[in-house]
Amino acid sequence: MRSNSCPIVDAMKNYSADDVTPFHTPGHKHGRGAHELLREMLTPEGLRVEVSLMDELDDLHAPHACIRDAQKLAAQLWHADETIFFVNGTTSAIQAMIFGTLNAGDLIFVPRNAHRSVISGLILSGAVPIFLPVEFDAEFNLPLNVTVETVERAIKKFPQAKALLLVSPNYYGVAANVSKIAQIVHAAGMLLLVDEAHGAHLTFSEKLPPSAIEAGADVSAQSTHKILGSLTQTSMLQMKRSAPVERIKLAASLLQTTSPNQILLASLDIARLQLEQNPQLVTRAVDLSLKLRGQLTRHGLKIFAPKAFDFDPTKITVNVSTRGLTGSQAEEFLRRQKIQCELSDSDNVLFLMTFADDESTAVKLVDGLKLLPARDAIKLPPPTVTTSITRAKLSPRETFYAPTTTVKLRDAVGKICAEEVTFYPPGIPLLMFGEEISAEVVDLIEREKLSGCRVIGASDPTLSTIKIVR
Repeated sequence: MRSNSCPIVDAMKNYSADDVTPFHTPGHKHGRGAHELLREMLTPEGLRVEVSLMDELDDLHAPHACIRDAQKLAAQLWHADETIFFVNGTTSAIQAMIFGTLNAGDLIFVPRNAHRSVISGLILSGAVPIFLPVEFDAEFNLPLNVTVETVERAIKKFPQAKALLLVSPNYYGVAANVSKIAQIVHAAGMLLLVDEAHGAHLTFSEKLPPSAIEAGADVSAQSTHKILGSLTQTSMLQMKRSAPVERIKLAASLLQTTSPNQILLASLDIARLQLEQNPQLVTRAVDLSLKLRGQLTRHGLKIFAPKAFDFDPTKITVNVSTRGLTGSQAEEFLRRQKIQCELSDSDNVLFLMTFADDESTAVKLVDGLKLLPARDAIKLPPPTVTTSITRAKLSPRETFYAPTTTVKLRDAVGKICAEEVTFYPPGIPLLMFGEEISAEVVDLIEREKLSGCRVIGASDPTLSTIKIVR
């Protein structure tokens, strides 16, 4: 098996070239029955190879041929012991990572800025979360990451926990100290799981934080499509043998579709080949990002670069509150200039630079940002974030199945929350599934209600009432 081969693509092309008369799915049968719009979008060649479930094309649930070979090549490139391809997005990869490593009742440390897929993974597994506080940058009004000190404090308080889950890097590119945290977690006999959705490219440049697997994580879930070249909703789960690999594979099989699209699988294989052949692509994107950051700073724009955390400079966060704009206002303005950001929050707009960018796209971004209008500067009070380490009273699974009722917020003190309460920004939940609602948190919620921040997750966006376990 050559590292410069593309096993899934080769198998698809070989099947297509064999002049088979198909009496199998998909119904368009090599594109002959496809509508002209579909032929235009996928091309006749794309439709010819859009087949799956034949023995030559392997089985994602029991790989023995081209998918097995492609996953082995990916594991080698990303320094993992084994890799699983996902076509249901990193959501499924994270769910499989949790479902495949934890039992019902196991305790797991989870940062408060975890993606909703973590909660669904906890519902599937029956594990009980212990929520960790995330550091916050008041200047840019955004979340940072979990510190080593917080991890040490959490393990001392709950030494019986089975695992720690990190989000590293987060959406803004802020990375935790995964190497140090891995040492601490493993010394305590726990697994380190990492939601690395925004870090599939870290392996390929020394100018970036180390990848989770290289830093000592047992399992990491990566969105190969976010920064690298595979198609949307394709991801990889990287595993070391220190994790229960076979059980994770079973969990993945239970969660993934039984009809995976072969083109999506092929795009993962091709993304791996592209980096195998041109690993310098990522460093080129980093260098372009660093140059762009300097240009934007010289034009008086405020660019995020955390001081106490390592970070990925290809995530370019521009603060627009100094221009008197909200992030959504800046996004709308830039869209009219034919520039689309990745996201906007109350104070910032975030842009992703990848190896698809070059000097011409960087110039367009600089020119667009230079045109941002200036209004009276906005100065909002910093949002409230909790610093407590809190164990859920009920597991998310128990909470999911429990009967619920809705009560006035003040009447909920001492009750168990049956929903998520998040103010955006900072996007860090004050309450999660299964947590006991304290008087302190109710006070925080009442204070935040006055800030005008958007409420996410709650059934009552005014937070006059809240859903609790009955």
